[in-house]
Amino acid sequence: MSNDNGRVFREAWIAGVIKHYPGEPKPGYITPWDDTPDWERSAAAAVYEQVRQFIEISGGMTQKLTREQRGHFIATCWIAQIHKHIEDPKPGYVADYADLPEWQRETDADIFDAIEDQMRR
Repeated sequence: MSNDNGRVFREAWIAGVIKHYPGEPKPGYITPWDDTPDWERSAAAAVYEQVRQFIEISGGMTQKLTREQRGHFIATCWIAQIHKHIEDPKPGYVADYADLPEWQRETDADIFDAIEDQMRR
């Protein structure tokens, strides 16, 4: 998996947090790629790859998914990575999509869109 792809994921996350987070985001939410922990870089690259494969396998028909479906896919993939990398995660780290704050659901949908946009280039 490419670190460049993980970086695309992380940069889309940061942009989404800046756009959607109400107030001042926690510093960890906007930590630049180079300062992101190794496990989180690996997780970002893995989720990017899952989305890339999903788009490819569907023949690009992911464009027809709703914004909520896009965000839900990102959230589910991320939860799997949390379980892979963190033995006993906090409940908030593995919360169901419906239980996530609006800013996070919007950010997740933005991440899907960023990956899809990059693939079109």
